[in-house]
Amino acid sequence: MVTPPDTRALIRVFGRIGLLSFGGPAAQIAVMHRELVEERPWLDEPTFLRALSLCMLLPGPEAMQLAAYAGWRLRGVAGGLIAGLLFVLPGAAVIAVLVLLYAAHGDLPLVRAGFTGIKAAVIVIVLQALVKIARKALTRRSAWGLAGAAFLAIFAFNLPFPAIIAAAALWGALTAAPREVPPAPASPAGPAPLRVAALWMALWLGPLIALSVTGPQLLADLGWFFARLAVVSFGGAYAVLAYMTQTVVQEHGWISTAQMIDALGLAETTPGPLILVTQFVAMLAGHLAGGVGLALAAGAVALWATFVPCFLWIFLAGPYLEQISARPRLSAALEAIMAAVVGVILNLSIWFALHVLFAELGRLSTGPLMLPVPRWESLDPAALGLAVLAGLLMLGLRLGMVPTLAILAGVGVILGLA
Repeated sequence: MVTPPDTRALIRVFGRIGLLSFGGPAAQIAVMHRELVEERPWLDEPTFLRALSLCMLLPGPEAMQLAAYAGWRLRGVAGGLIAGLLFVLPGAAVIAVLVLLYAAHGDLPLVRAGFTGIKAAVIVIVLQALVKIARKALTRRSAWGLAGAAFLAIFAFNLPFPAIIAAAALWGALTAAPREVPPAPASPAGPAPLRVAALWMALWLGPLIALSVTGPQLLADLGWFFARLAVVSFGGAYAVLAYMTQTVVQEHGWISTAQMIDALGLAETTPGPLILVTQFVAMLAGHLAGGVGLALAAGAVALWATFVPCFLWIFLAGPYLEQISARPRLSAALEAIMAAVVGVILNLSIWFALHVLFAELGRLSTGPLMLPVPRWESLDPAALGLAVLAGLLMLGLRLGMVPTLAILAGVGVILGLA
């Protein structure tokens, strides 16, 4: 029997996890495993793995939700709030500083050259994420077919991401192979799920409703968009970046494509979940519309809309972990979603690489098809060389993400001085 840690120990350990949470979800989960399972017996291995499986099935950043689940398991709702907030807040503070610096100095030639190096490294980082997710998700021929269909839907037909996810979930549920269902575990004791859902839905959406009434309109629009994003963000931030770009760049024009690419590059350099890119986008949109004050307010709205639902999912689903795992159609639907996410991330990889390596893109339109086509005369040789260097460092020499980003930023600055 493990003795639950006191609040002070919980804050100390999850504060350290939050500060060390660089490198994406795989690295973040590894840090949590070391801190919570290996170095101190707060969670046993089966509990940790079951919790990880649950968090991978939920929308939102799985590493942050795993931290919230671990805190909830150890110290109840207060522990879940402490663990989840400490996982997010260090990175959110860094993002806030970076946005303000970017808004003030992002157009300087040397700063832009450093961004070129960072963005070249991110091409390789996204490809690595694609390969890792594909290995887990594409275990059957039907999953490969779903991934291909999702890629064509968003790359060639520009269909909205939520529609692709809904179609994949429906396909998975309808084609689930029949299998023996184990007896459902007894319902856990605790607050009724409807009461938990009502409370957290009110906390999540109440401020957004108030903004819709009182304004500013930009904050309301940002809040509702990121709230929708939180519901469909299966597969991590990479999966929803294409949808985010469709909305914030093409539909609303809050920021430019170049600024969207910079946002992803800088979000990769901070601790915490990559979905903090939502805060960067919101703050930059707020700064462009109304200066520092609106930027800070927009960042707060984005954080609220993005992360409050993470607590909703965990506090609602956490007590029913064993029962959820016994639902074959639900599991099949979520497996289909993960397969479709691979195709969406492939689209993101191509979109990101094209915009980093080429200064100009055209679009080939044939009937319903809308294919991006690079203008080869606009190829940036420096960006191509930096991307090759990033590939050699990360794939050849197995160098970590953070050192690679630092090296590429430095090389980019050197090339800018040449």
